Amino acid sequence: MPDAGAPHAYPHATFTDPTPYGYVHAGFTVDPPRRAPVVRRSKARDNTMARLAALARRFDDLPQVVKATVFRAIFMPPIKGAPRFDVVLLVRTTSPEVISDVQASEPYAELGADSVITAYNSRRIGATEPFAPDVTDAGADAFTSASYLFNHFTAPDPDQAVTAWESLTGWYLAKTGVDNSTLLRPDDSAPYAVINYVRLPDNPPRFLLNQLLRPSFITFVRATLRENGMAALPVFFKPISEAV
Repeated sequence: MPDAGAPHAYPHATFTDPTPYGYVHAGFTVDPPRRAPVVRRSKARDNTMARLAALARRFDDLPQVVKATVFRAIFMPPIKGAPRFDVVLLVRTTSPEVISDVQASEPYAELGADSVITAYNSRRIGATEPFAPDVTDAGADAFTSASYLFNHFTAPDPDQAVTAWESLTGWYLAKTGVDNSTLLRPDDSAPYAVINYVRLPDNPPRFLLNQLLRPSFITFVRATLRENGMAALPVFFKPISEAV
């Protein structure tokens, strides 16, 4: 298939209803790689993940929480300004309105995160997670072994960033095989305009190469980001086993 670069070649994706959840994204900078993008195993990181796995189970016991998941970074491109969180705890609350209740809980008091971002889902394509409102139990197994992308976007105008993201969705569906995206809209105090949370169809290096080797990635994707004053800061993760 020719890699046409004209924006009209990529109609917007079909959006599904946003999830009703609130999101608490807690980032931990434990032992990130210094130069190479591949994240090697670390005893300090293992200890942090074990502590957070136990804490996640306590979050799950709260009536305001849908699910808490610990993610370990597996690939961190050396991009200037990108977050260096090699462990993330993502807590989904029953609604954005109850986030403050979760932040007043005992598990939250023991979190000790380097960064906490609260957010809601403003746009969605498909289902990134097995417990999304439109996912059946039969389809849940496919989510446990997948890699996930948290792509942090800086931008001068969050509303304009959402519009720019919408204009890129068709390209990603057509060119990378991605079939889902949960766009998180952080609160105003966050350093990012939006965070794109995606379940990947492939491993991170292959996913990145599938973009970088296409001329339209430069002429359309990067051009769109540049026109809107946006920078993409991706970090790739795997969810850890609840048995850790």
